[in-house]
Amino acid sequence: MTFQESILVCFSKYADFTGRASRSEYWWFFLFVFLASLGTSMVHEVLGGLFALATLVPSIAVTARRLHDTNRSGWWQLIYFVPVIGWIVMLVFLTQDSKSESAWTQA
Repeated sequence: MTFQESILVCFSKYADFTGRASRSEYWWFFLFVFLASLGTSMVHEVLGGLFALATLVPSIAVTARRLHDTNRSGWWQLIYFVPVIGWIVMLVFLTQDSKSESAWTQA
């Protein structure tokens, strides 16, 4: 999946927490959000905050779909609230290869 395709898919599935997201889809979207947040924050702090708010739901949704692709529930995102360890665990989960078909796959 290319950079542009990833952004289009993630915004078209704005609040879709079902299904699966490939590793490339997740990481391209992550790169887009990171770079755009950095750019908008450099222009104006309020603009950066508005962009972060606008991309919050799609970011949570694509992370849930990425976790489904590794055969985990999207609720694993709550581990982010555990300082340091939670972030490390999520990084490991999000970088793993896709697993075989699971209950998260829609027919």
